[in-house]
This record gives sequence, C-alpha cells and structure tokens, in this order.
Amino acid sequence: MRTHKTYDDGVTDDGVRAWAALLRIHAAVLRDLEQDMERTQNLPLTWYDVLLELNAAPDRRLRMQELGERAVLSRTRVSRIVDELARAGFVVREKDETDRRGNWAVLTPAGRERLREAAPGYLDGIARHFADHLSEAERTTVADALERVLAARSQ
Repeated sequence: MRTHKTYDDGVTDDGVRAWAALLRIHAAVLRDLEQDMERTQNLPLTWYDVLLELNAAPDRRLRMQELGERAVLSRTRVSRIVDELARAGFVVREKDETDRRGNWAVLTPAGRERLREAAPGYLDGIARHFADHLSEAERTTVADALERVLAARSQ
C-alpha cells in the first residue's frame, strides 16, 4: 500500500501534487472553454463534446450508453443533450434493432458542419487556456503520462 506524506507546510508528495493540479486545471480550463464556446461559437461545450464523439465514431453513430461513457456525462445528461441536439437538427435518434431497449445517437450532416464551424474556436481555447503554457516537451510528457494512466485502467 502506498502512503502519501503531507508536511507541516502543506506540501505533499509529487503523486498527490500531480493529482491536485490535474483536478484544479481541469476545472479551471473547462470553465474557461465553456465560456469561450458560448461567447464565440454560440455552442455549449457539452454539445461540442457530443458532436465530436459522434463524428469520431464508426458510421458517426454511438449507442447512448457508449456516448455517455465517451463524453463523460451521466446517462440522463447525455439523453437531454441528444434531445437538444436533435431539436437543433444536429443529431437524430434511431432505435437499436438488435436491442429494442436501446437507441443510437447519429450525427447529421448539419451536425457535422456545425462541428467543423466550431472547431477552430475550440482548438484556440485549448491553446490559450492550456497548451500555450507548456513547452512542446511538456505537452508530450503530459499527454504520454495521462494516456499511460488511462491505458492502465483497461488492463
């Protein structure tokens, strides 16, 4: 069992420091990106996230459960966002013929176009609020380290 030392001055070991920094930066940058996307793209970040996941999926479609896992949203929230996207014409719901209880979320051509329009603003926000504050080597190190942690979860 690993232990983490906290010292009188509040400094903790590097594992805890890294975890705490990851949580803080995630919350701060997410908040900034949400504001940027609403202001510059007139598109909620959650919508962008769902559109991005659908665009990357085979046949640009995912079962609702898979979409919730990939977009890191609760099942209820994913359902609500897909309904909103459907009303906007960016997504359609289709019944899963192999599992009558399930539904697919399918990206429409209008949704794909909206994603393309918003992508430069999203990428600019990531650069301004996160990536530009790291050197190229640091970006590579952070990406490699976090991908390794993520991969370890599936082993």
